[in-house]
Amino acid sequence: MKQTLSKIGVAMPIIAFALFAAHAQAVTTSPVVAEAGQQSEGLDPVIQKIWAQGDQSQLYSLGQELLDSIGPRLTGTAQQRRANDWALAWYRKWGIPAHSEQYGTWMDWRRGIAHIDLVGPIARPLEGMLSTWSPGTKGTVEGPVVLFPKIESPADLEAAISQMRGKFVLFSFPWASCRPDADWKEFAAPESFERMHKERSEGFQAWYGGRLRKSGLGGTALVRRLAEVGALGIITSLVPPPGPQGWGVYKISTTIAENIPELGLSCEDYGLLFRLAENNQNPILRVNAEAEFKGEVPVSNVLAELRGTEKPNEYVVLSSHLDSWDPASGATDNGSGTVVMMEAMRILKSVYPNPKRTILAAHWTGEEQGLNGSSSFAADHPEVLKGLDVVFNQDSGTGRITNVSMQGFTEAASLFRRWFSQMPSQVRTELTLTDPGTPGGGSDEMAFVCRGVPAFSLDSKRWNYEAYTWHTNRDTFDKLVFDELSFNARVIALLAYLAAEDPRTVPREPRVTANDPATGKPKPWPNCVPAARDWAHRRK
Repeated sequence: MKQTLSKIGVAMPIIAFALFAAHAQAVTTSPVVAEAGQQSEGLDPVIQKIWAQGDQSQLYSLGQELLDSIGPRLTGTAQQRRANDWALAWYRKWGIPAHSEQYGTWMDWRRGIAHIDLVGPIARPLEGMLSTWSPGTKGTVEGPVVLFPKIESPADLEAAISQMRGKFVLFSFPWASCRPDADWKEFAAPESFERMHKERSEGFQAWYGGRLRKSGLGGTALVRRLAEVGALGIITSLVPPPGPQGWGVYKISTTIAENIPELGLSCEDYGLLFRLAENNQNPILRVNAEAEFKGEVPVSNVLAELRGTEKPNEYVVLSSHLDSWDPASGATDNGSGTVVMMEAMRILKSVYPNPKRTILAAHWTGEEQGLNGSSSFAADHPEVLKGLDVVFNQDSGTGRITNVSMQGFTEAASLFRRWFSQMPSQVRTELTLTDPGTPGGGSDEMAFVCRGVPAFSLDSKRWNYEAYTWHTNRDTFDKLVFDELSFNARVIALLAYLAAEDPRTVPREPRVTANDPATGKPKPWPNCVPAARDWAHRRK
């Protein structure tokens, strides 16, 4: 899932919170119940077979191979290409036609081993890694650690910046406590929590709104200037505001350093370095971090297809992104969605191999860099968009699907209610619809929503997704919950079957958005952002 947050005017890509669809006026969120004449008994035999076929799940094998053997799938890397080949091999094994479709090129960057050690005034290894696409150190380097200087103007920067030569520069705000807010709320006296929250907010504003913004340079330009004067590297800690939300996790994003290493540390170890430097206790860092830029290589989506027998030019799309960040294995973002869509296609091939409409499974890459794979596909295939009935996207972790927002497509809910009413009772009791909702979100459905195509995020129970696994060093195979994923695969197979069979198509008009508080009028429908199809045009 792609998110970017600017740091109080400084162009530094830190991880933001997941964006959820805001609700338009008269939004209702309600359980799905059987419509008149629909009973849980007497289910469609195909629906019964789809549900039963889920008992033959191959989700564990899919997830274990993808996440443990291939691992993280950063766009452009050898592991991402291996994942594409792996998905194609499984589809061939199931007898499902599939192919890889190139949409551009991207930098092939290889992450190596990193050792980040504090060697003075105490000795201990630190928890962290290179930020993605950061240069390495070209061997072991050692030097003191200093704060980014306190400045009031660009002139102050030029006077202070020469002092950064031969040093590692602390570039992020230090969170005074790395305890999650939930701990503070549960255990602290109310006045203690409020004081901590106030001091933290003021300190955050002073750091980014003061020291960094007053330099007069954006994030990348500022770090480029540090490289020019001979700084050894920058040290960051990507904890998004309002502050730490989980124990023992750190997040990762694209580096802002082009010529010197950027080292991302855990909240705790960054705080240690900051306190030592702030109190003139002379922290010394020793770093050996390997990385290699191998040039631009082709990047591709994987597309698998069950061709429609009656309406082959109308499409039901099962959407998920195959790429990931690489601090861990990319399990819940979005290995979970990948294996669920593959399992749904396996079920459909076994039970419903000749759909009326074409069912297309799309495994996008470049999602984390700005929906590049899905946006490229949407731009390159107007013939598919013309006949595209509905997109079901899953990119919200390992939990079972519980809600679908109608994304502002005001007439869509009637079809969803009819589809859900035909499903087994254990599905109907889990699901709610947000009707009409409003367009929004940070995943691949938006590449289609912005073009007026009905595309929906299948939102899941959270399982502490944002706090513990989203873009973190803990997003590993063991975080998958296979009972939940099996539920999702069956539900998605059922949705694909019902949408492919339905004589109606999902209406594209009318559409609504939420009101703009500033004007009181509805916001415009979201614009499409062109895909970045090569490294030179990436969003920085």
